[in-house]
This record gives sequence, C-alpha cells and structure tokens, in this order.
Amino acid sequence: MIVHTSHFFDKNFKKRVSSNKKLVIQFQERLQIFINQSNHRLLKTHELTGPKKGLSAFSITGDIRVVFRKISETEVVLVDIGSHNQVY
Repeated sequence: MIVHTSHFFDKNFKKRVSSNKKLVIQFQERLQIFINQSNHRLLKTHELTGPKKGLSAFSITGDIRVVFRKISETEVVLVDIGSHNQVY
C-alpha cells in the first residue's frame, strides 16, 4: 500500500505525537501493520459517519487515532492524528 500524508496530518503529528518517543514508535509499528494488512483486528479500522463520512480511521493506542482517506485499493492519504476528541 502507498501511504501519503496531508499537510494537516504532518502539522498535527509534529504538534501531538513527535515529542513522545513511545508514541512515535507505536505509530510506526501500527502504520507498518496497516500497510501490510489494513483490516488487521489490532487496528480496529472503521469507516466514519456524519461530517467525516468518506473517511476511515485506525487505532494507534486506546485513545490515539489516525484518520485517513482511501484513494484507491492500494493508496491512502493520512489526514489527521490525535486523541479521539481531537480527530472526531
């Protein structure tokens, strides 16, 4: 799978995640799982509804989520990252 990041994702990653080394490692591990098997049960991948319809999300930790947009079967754009309250 090809993964792109949006400017908004990059900004929020830097602001919300990059200062926490443990969280950065968890993100890298989960992203690798996502690339290899996007519907792995550990990720709890799900489609969003309401104003976020058309987007999906997967879990990094119990509270940290990555929101993404599927462009094709083999390509996604990471749109946002943060706590449940920050991204929804």
